[in-house]
Amino acid sequence: MSSTIQFNPPDHYLMDDLFTVEQKMVRSTIREWVNNSVKPVIEEYAEKAKFPMHLVKEMAEIGAFGPFIPSEYGGADLDHVSYGLIMQELERGDSGVRSFASVQTSLVMYPIFTFGSEEQKKKYLPKLASGEIIGCFGLTEPDFGSDPGGMVTKVKDMGDHYLLNGAKMWITNSSIADIAIVWAKDEKGIVRGMIVEKEWEGYSAPEQHGKWSLRASVTGELVFDNVKVPKEFVLPNVGGLKGPLMCLSSARYGIAWGAIGAAMDCYDAAVRYSLERKQFGKPVGAFQLQQKKLAEALTEITKAQLLAWRCGVLKDEGKATFAHISMAKRNNVAMALNIARELRQVLGAMGITNDYPIMRHMMNLESVITYEGTHDIHLLITGQEITGIPAYR
Repeated sequence: MSSTIQFNPPDHYLMDDLFTVEQKMVRSTIREWVNNSVKPVIEEYAEKAKFPMHLVKEMAEIGAFGPFIPSEYGGADLDHVSYGLIMQELERGDSGVRSFASVQTSLVMYPIFTFGSEEQKKKYLPKLASGEIIGCFGLTEPDFGSDPGGMVTKVKDMGDHYLLNGAKMWITNSSIADIAIVWAKDEKGIVRGMIVEKEWEGYSAPEQHGKWSLRASVTGELVFDNVKVPKEFVLPNVGGLKGPLMCLSSARYGIAWGAIGAAMDCYDAAVRYSLERKQFGKPVGAFQLQQKKLAEALTEITKAQLLAWRCGVLKDEGKATFAHISMAKRNNVAMALNIARELRQVLGAMGITNDYPIMRHMMNLESVITYEGTHDIHLLITGQEITGIPAYR
């Protein structure tokens, strides 16, 4: 069905009044790029279960990698609200596209910038920002996801280098990454972060196949068999789980915004369809139960927009805690998934086809609600804030 109805993304509470001119310009740039470069091809790539590699250089050119990193290292010196808006617009295209940029930015560039030496920053950050090299983040293991402290990947001090052994699982960008930020325990049980290059002997990255979710994204393993890591590749300014958890907080923040983009795209498709598709002599949008679905979706998107914006302001003010971010991530991803499930019904049978984006978003969000901290773990983080008791230990 060709679309003849012009529709603007939902802004029921006039959120644009809260954004600066620069923030809106950033959003417009990414939105235009998604409309022109992602939407025309993403269904085909998702169907083939391939990541659109040709988009990497384009994402770099529009500033999607490391936007909050200082310009001296290849970033754009943007604030975190702008970063959130970038993630929102990328996920309006596809969760896999947003995941790529999120990993490159929050899980690779952020730890190098925050915990790395000056030499490491100058060597890697500009190349990551330009898309010349691709990174991934190795924390989750086959037997340890929600409990990263149980990791069994080890590094042993061999004098002039470390010897790295172990495996990581469910790693976005694994097989296409040039470098990996890997977290492993030393002989004292302290978690160390290090930059590992794919050419090193003993490093392999088999790809995971058979996914029904995040099909337009690369997922796989990282396997380390006596990999020699020179000591200058270890991140010098971090020790313990605080390091990887800080990275995850940055990524989760971006996801809280990204999920809004997926919900917006589902809402857009459903409103358009409801006004074009006729049954019983009138548009299906004229029926009460369809209006109920659309009204509830708009309400939940609006609530999520306000939550993400406030979290971004707190982050820019240095006041955002990991618990603030967990609440936003949990709420907004569940919101988007519920909207996808409900609004798919507005389209009837057409909702399951790749003529419309809702089913693809729904399948993607089934992963997003689990990764970077599961839905339940984020609930318990808020529970700990309330009671002071960590229920997940």
